[in-house]
Amino acid sequence: MKIVKVAPFDRYHFDDIHLSSIDKLFIKPKHERPTFNRSMFDEDFARIFRSTSQRSCNLFCIESNDDELTQRLLGNIKTSNEFHDINETIRELIEEIARSVIWFGKVYYSLNELPEEEKIYIAPFSAIGVFSFFKAYLQLVPRRREKYRDDEERPRELRILDKAKLMRFTIPKSIRRKLSEQNRTLAVLDKHQYDGTGLSPQATHENPNPRNDFDFLIWRDTQERALYRATRETGWNGRKSDSSKCSDFFVCHRLIRFRRNQLILRDHILEQLGNEFTRVGRQYNTEFHVVISPTNELTKIAELDDLEARLSREEVSFSKVLDFCYER
Repeated sequence: MKIVKVAPFDRYHFDDIHLSSIDKLFIKPKHERPTFNRSMFDEDFARIFRSTSQRSCNLFCIESNDDELTQRLLGNIKTSNEFHDINETIRELIEEIARSVIWFGKVYYSLNELPEEEKIYIAPFSAIGVFSFFKAYLQLVPRRREKYRDDEERPRELRILDKAKLMRFTIPKSIRRKLSEQNRTLAVLDKHQYDGTGLSPQATHENPNPRNDFDFLIWRDTQERALYRATRETGWNGRKSDSSKCSDFFVCHRLIRFRRNQLILRDHILEQLGNEFTRVGRQYNTEFHVVISPTNELTKIAELDDLEARLSREEVSFSKVLDFCYER
């Protein structure tokens, strides 16, 4: 096994290689696929910015003591849509980080340099095989064939990553606890989602219309109740906003709770962005610091707290609550 100090490696597919017992200590050969409800929740929860009209607004306040360096760092982030506007780049970056940390719990980005072009850029890389040891970050890269080169098998590598160029983002502990508890129940519900269909008696030649005493309405109601109990802490409604069994008051309180959890995640990522950009930027300016915060165009947690208090006092209509949560 080669031990090298180089940039992170992210150009292989685990399905195309055979992992040894050593590799499997650090790498899972296959990712767990998201189940039905889990997939819906992850998609909804990561959609932090609701209104598309906000794209023309100034959503973030950037305070720095070196505007030129800040522009170099924030203006060269590789996101899925490759936005050029910093405001929109940060918006897209937050949602990309949110999607990853909701599923994996953490996500890594690295600062890359192109000396011949005198440029720097920041790009994500897979957290698979990455682990820390005595404050050092290492990446295990198994034996693989690199088809883009000569299809020759490469040896296993233990890459020592440059911590000064590494950016690490995690999910808040309070959110992680809620998701852990919720996902256990969602996994069980998804596993047994269609079990009720197997309880219908089979028609036979002697009895072509067998009597079925199984009540599917009770089965569905039981599953729905379990879903709402599992998602109580996060406030997710399971995309059942039109359920006749839920009062408007119930729906509004749930929506406020769900939105508050999203904003907790948003603000946590923004704080980490400022800290991580400050840390990597100090390679170029030892006094560098940057802080990224939401402007008044974005909803604040305090506004949701006030909205919830007014709802409890019956001082705001249900339609106002829905408009506030969905349009901001």
